[in-house]
Amino acid sequence: MPRRLAAIVAGDIVGYSRLMEVDEEGTHIRMKRIQRDLIEPSIAEHQGRLVKTTGDGFIAIFDSPVEAVRCGIVIQQNMSGRNASLPKDHWIEYRIGVNLGDVIIEDDDIYGDGVNVAVRLESIADPGEVYISGGIYEQIKHKLVCGYESLGDRKVKNITDPVRVYRVLPDPGALSRARTRRETILIILLSLILLGGAGGTLWYLLRLPYQTATDRMSAQAQSRTSDTVPRLALNKEAPPPSQASPATTDQPPAPQTQPSALVGLGPAARTTKEAAIQAPPAPSPREPEMSTLRGGIFLMGSNDDITEKPVHQVTVKPFAISRYPISVREWNQCAAANACSFVATGKEDAPVTNVSWSDAKQFVTWLAGVTHKAYRLPSEAEWEYAARGGTQTRYWWGDEFQAGMANCKNCADIGAAEQPIKVGSFKPNPFGLYDMGGGVDQWVEDCWHRSYHGAPSDGSAWVEGDCTSHVIRSGSWKNDQRYVRPANRDSYDTNVRYPTHGFRVALSP
Repeated sequence: MPRRLAAIVAGDIVGYSRLMEVDEEGTHIRMKRIQRDLIEPSIAEHQGRLVKTTGDGFIAIFDSPVEAVRCGIVIQQNMSGRNASLPKDHWIEYRIGVNLGDVIIEDDDIYGDGVNVAVRLESIADPGEVYISGGIYEQIKHKLVCGYESLGDRKVKNITDPVRVYRVLPDPGALSRARTRRETILIILLSLILLGGAGGTLWYLLRLPYQTATDRMSAQAQSRTSDTVPRLALNKEAPPPSQASPATTDQPPAPQTQPSALVGLGPAARTTKEAAIQAPPAPSPREPEMSTLRGGIFLMGSNDDITEKPVHQVTVKPFAISRYPISVREWNQCAAANACSFVATGKEDAPVTNVSWSDAKQFVTWLAGVTHKAYRLPSEAEWEYAARGGTQTRYWWGDEFQAGMANCKNCADIGAAEQPIKVGSFKPNPFGLYDMGGGVDQWVEDCWHRSYHGAPSDGSAWVEGDCTSHVIRSGSWKNDQRYVRPANRDSYDTNVRYPTHGFRVALSP
């Protein structure tokens, strides 16, 4: 029988029986729609083959372990976005397992231990998670922008040898942040214990002399009382003990003191107030460098691809757009303010990557709020107008591609990397804008439409309701020169992060 080495992806819906009990017809329709609109297209997009569906699950094979895991990540993140607006008891969540194995191939099925291990990994995965075997991990550990958490060797049903298992973390900083949080909590608890012990010891040492002096004064007072009372009893004209003057004791009167809560209240309050007045304000965020464009009329689109047709005239109003894609440094200002949902890793002067459209919207909302300026994502028409730089040629420099003009696949003497090179490394276009082609895919405001039929002609964003996918432009350092064209356009799911996706910002007048 024909055999081959393949990356096997097994997926299964969590709690399918419960969902069918809650809403049998609705669950069945939703599951079929997910298979048609998400599972099958995602597998095909990542060069895989759907082998079979198993009621509430599926099995697929891939030539590339990288594409197999990437497909699993895309499915899980897309499902997270789909579930966001639903009550939790109506969520459809998948468990996904990925394994590398030698399998027997038939027309409509595959067999072998490699398939069984993938299915077992899926069965122990948490809802919404992707679990991979050690064989897959060794193939992809330096090839994907994500993190991995080792779960050790696991004994799985009907498999003789233990399987090394890893949990995939789409956010590469998730594991380090979780580990840092645990370490911080332990340090705080240990510090509290040590401070408690030290405080108790200090209290005892400070209390000891005071207690000794109090005991001595009490003993002296008792001694004086025993000597004075008999003498007063013999002197009938003397006042009773209850009326005795304080002067009858040998102790001087205690000095008058203010309650400790009142001592220094005025100066302390003044000091606090002065400190508040003199404290430096929180540093303002470093705003992106912007280029102001006067606007104008241009021909949008091309005849190179059906999605870029028809070529149509658009009038763009004046606006400003960032000279570079948003960098890791700029993104992490938002993350430090807890306004963006993850901390980006990599070189600070490189474009931020692994950003969903929703993430990009978080950033522009935060930036607009802290600067009180109308920052936003550019419209698709604004982006193409800016990318063309006043030209109508295939590329902004001409109709023929020139090496060394953009950070794209095989476009320059730069080795493949897991991160694009720093912003501004190539020549700017005639509008003084950098990386308007190559570097990172760049989100724009518009919902995805398969052509320009019905598109607005005033340069505004083409949006309607809650669209599930948005337009990306530019192409990335992992795409070839075809994607660098200013007219090139593509789409991706709104809430799904992908390792080549970034963005730049625009500013209304």
